[in-house]
Amino acid sequence: MNEGNDTIAIVGAGFSGAVIGRELAEAGYNVEIFESRSHIAGNCHTERDSETGVMVHKYGPHIFHTANEEVWSYINKYTEMVPYKNRVKAVYDGDVYSLPINLHTINQFFGKTLSPKEAKTWIESKADLSIEAPETFEEQALRFVGKELYEAFFKGYTQKQWGLHPSELPASILKRLPVRFNYDDNYFNHPYQGMPKNGYTEIVAKILDHKNIKVHLETSFAPEARKNYRHTFWSGPLDAFFNYQHGRLGYRTLDFKRSVEEGDAQGNAVINYTEEKVPFTRITEHKHFAPWEEHDKSVIYHEYSRLCEEGDIPYYPIRLTGEIEMLKTYEESAAAIQDVSFVGRLGTYRYLDMDITIAEALEAAKVFLNNSKKN
Repeated sequence: MNEGNDTIAIVGAGFSGAVIGRELAEAGYNVEIFESRSHIAGNCHTERDSETGVMVHKYGPHIFHTANEEVWSYINKYTEMVPYKNRVKAVYDGDVYSLPINLHTINQFFGKTLSPKEAKTWIESKADLSIEAPETFEEQALRFVGKELYEAFFKGYTQKQWGLHPSELPASILKRLPVRFNYDDNYFNHPYQGMPKNGYTEIVAKILDHKNIKVHLETSFAPEARKNYRHTFWSGPLDAFFNYQHGRLGYRTLDFKRSVEEGDAQGNAVINYTEEKVPFTRITEHKHFAPWEEHDKSVIYHEYSRLCEEGDIPYYPIRLTGEIEMLKTYEESAAAIQDVSFVGRLGTYRYLDMDITIAEALEAAKVFLNNSKKN
């Protein structure tokens, strides 16, 4: 740590870097933020489509949802959050279903008119209760919803998304019971859900709007440059900081095929295509992420998942056995460095929702400021 220097370096201008930067700037520090891309807001970046005027989520949809009242209050300081419920549909075998699996999905799929109590009994009769402690994604799904629903809604989609058979993936990927016994088709359960009226990039721009913050776009930051700063917050890839000396951590990346249609293309923001024979995982129609706006044309994206290679944008950490072992090695190396904090999705090699990212950034800033008082 350069004790005589009150300038902080932050690598990455996404939510992690912006929130930490703002907190430290308000505490009197000078903050320099280095962003390798040509824009702020990271993978949450939104922009107006030049052809249609639709606000597009350039790196895939982001719906803000949280149970953290502090984070909800924080985000509302910088934008007007419009109530928004994410209602996902799924196409399987020529039919359209409601996700997450709920009472309507169950009744439609099995051709029944079951009550909640009857549906519970029905699903229990389908579930493989012999699997007492699921270890794989496949076992987790079979244990809770049975073979038919697993093969319809989970097997093919998961194989496309992760490039692995569900029997090779840990059960933790399918964390919660993937079925509801009512007609609630709201994808999320959190009490606070919404979309920023003017997109996510405006939020990050307002957070960064402080006299003590300077942002350098299209600018890389070499780890050795940290000697010029009091402290560095690194939200770039953890393995990149160490020049991949222990190997590259595994990620999945996404490719998007953009097209424009007149009017309303699919009638919903997100439709998953769950069969493996369909090459894309889902189609997103971005005008539906801002239903308070009106547009004559519509932008849709076909989304394809594949293994992240050098030069690609990393999205989802794979976190299989090999990556976890490699991660431990990198974490040990990171823990030995006093003047760098590793933060965010890439810096900690975890998939983080936006609310968790903001909460952890606020906490990281608080820890730094408390430790600075104690020198």
